[in-house]
Amino acid sequence: MDAVAKVLATDEALALIERLKQKHGPLLFHQSGGCCDGSSPMCYPEGELLIGNHDVKLGEIGGCPFYMSEAQYEYWKHTQLIIDVVEGRGGMFSLEGPEGVRFLTRSKVFPAARRDE
Repeated sequence: MDAVAKVLATDEALALIERLKQKHGPLLFHQSGGCCDGSSPMCYPEGELLIGNHDVKLGEIGGCPFYMSEAQYEYWKHTQLIIDVVEGRGGMFSLEGPEGVRFLTRSKVFPAARRDE
């Protein structure tokens, strides 16, 4: 059985990631689970957010690692995250804010046969 990516990005998100990499260099993403930004994917310059022992790397989007806290992953482990871009302001610490757009997480539940992968 082929493995299904746990995180992927739309073409629009990939284009924005490339623009941000041109401005800021290597990036990383962390799926926020906080109260202020809801559950927004946060984009940071690589090295500006400490990844802890309780963070799970879900994969990469646009060549950038994508993490989520282990506790939050327990709730989301049966879903595929699809990172998209929409107009509006997102998290004030995420790099896309000044662009007038924000990253948005959409999700799709894995088929039952793939839930244990």
